Amino acid sequence: MPSTQKILIIEDDRLQFRVTERLLANARMARFEVDWAQTFEEGLRLLLTGRYAACLLDFQLGARDGLELLREAREANCHTPVIFLTADSSEQVDEAAMESGASDYLVKGEITPRVLERSIRYSLKLGEAMRELRLLATRDALTGLLNRRAFDALLAEEADRARRLGRSLAVLLLDLDHFKSVNDTRGHPGGDAVLAAVARILGNEVRTIDKVARIGGEEFAVLLMETDAAEGFAVAGRLVEAVRAQPIVLGEGGALTITVSAGVAALPVHGEADATLLAAADKALYAAKHGGRNRAVLAS
Repeated sequence: MPSTQKILIIEDDRLQFRVTERLLANARMARFEVDWAQTFEEGLRLLLTGRYAACLLDFQLGARDGLELLREAREANCHTPVIFLTADSSEQVDEAAMESGASDYLVKGEITPRVLERSIRYSLKLGEAMRELRLLATRDALTGLLNRRAFDALLAEEADRARRLGRSLAVLLLDLDHFKSVNDTRGHPGGDAVLAAVARILGNEVRTIDKVARIGGEEFAVLLMETDAAEGFAVAGRLVEAVRAQPIVLGEGGALTITVSAGVAALPVHGEADATLLAAADKALYAAKHGGRNRAVLAS
């Protein structure tokens, strides 16, 4: 028996909602559980919960339209597949629907259970493909951590938020010590295993609200939310110790003890712009490297 998929219908006409509901009930290859929102505001609220496999959205919702609702949902980082239902089959509607980010659009008078089910199935597959693309664009393939591009965007956003709200924010830059020797003696597969293991250690040692990224070959970054300089320095020290204390077992046998150096900077004491904050943390990392490695240094 096929699994049940939750579908949100945003439609201001009760009769049209009932028609669409019956079409879904007559689907042959899938089962659907339907929720209904009759207004723009209620529809947007439910869509943003992320509980739905797909959304069937009326193109015209009284004084407001579905295009506006979809734009607001996308701006709120909602990626639920949306299928427009419209009484207008003009090219302008077709183009507007696709440009807004809808996965499909159907003309109400032409919809059959088979057509609707096909559209939903297509939209779900398209949504899955888009999720994979977003993941590839923001994640490091080896470690699964945020990549440099995603980290820079997040740092800029969080630094701006911290300035506006008068909150603190700490940035940690960590670099593996003598990593070239790992690649030279264990080969690149061994080096990759070390990087993946260090990534797991760092991820396990920070809070769920904090973000860890791989921003270079053997360089990592950690963004500590609402954390001041002293607290950030303490976390950095804990991370340095955690990496040193956990020998990394490699596939061909044997274990390596890896150490890292860390530089710490915090907003606002070390700067209020994201670039300034990152530069201060990088300078502190340089000091940690030249001070003997396997240590954390707080920006001055």
